Amino acid sequence: MSGVEKVQLKGNDSFSEYKEIIIQYQPVMECALDILTYIVKHKTIVLKARGDSIPTAVAVANVVVENMLKGNSKILDIVVDSEDFEGKYGATLISTIKIILTKTN
Repeated sequence: MSGVEKVQLKGNDSFSEYKEIIIQYQPVMECALDILTYIVKHKTIVLKARGDSIPTAVAVANVVVENMLKGNSKILDIVVDSEDFEGKYGATLISTIKIILTKTN
């Protein structure tokens, strides 16, 4: 599983337990297949990405919800934010996204 980091979390919000997956540089379909195995097992997952990985995370969420689990899953929430990042040119803001997916059946 190249590029997918998995971490088990206890949520403070309305989700008691979910799987958080960090999307990095990888092919969309390879990542979507990995996500499919997690969403079947955990029911609710959170895709996180930042910077240039955001389009990949959005594409993966669309492939899973619209094609692979059509009618059996949905996007609960999308949170777009930014965070301070210390780069070689000093402090800058980098965009982040969280996409919460759930399996309905």
